[in-house]
Amino acid sequence: MNKNTKINALLLLVVAALAVLPLALGLGDGQEEPFAGADAQAETAITEIAPAYEPWFSPLYEPPSGEVESALFALQAALGAGVLAYYFGVRRGRRQGELRAAARQDGGGTGPGAGESAARRN
Repeated sequence: MNKNTKINALLLLVVAALAVLPLALGLGDGQEEPFAGADAQAETAITEIAPAYEPWFSPLYEPPSGEVESALFALQAALGAGVLAYYFGVRRGRRQGELRAAARQDGGGTGPGAGESAARRN
């Protein structure tokens, strides 16, 4: 197992622990909505501190339920992750293409893995 594989496995374990530990330790016990979002918690805190507070504006779209709101948030997160993955994939592909083209110009070969040795040197 190389160093990168060990680091990736450790990061995966940390993420899994962050997801499971709050549930296993019962951190949300005794609350009506134990894992409500920060917006809902902030709204509750504001109404407790200043009951007469009036918001400056209202949302353009109010989802019919919390489940729909969660689904829309998950969709937004998935789209953002997809855009980032596409960007990094295109960037890596361009870099690999440039390295292969440079290797061909230097006479490093024309095989399918010709640019890989040049990439490792850089």
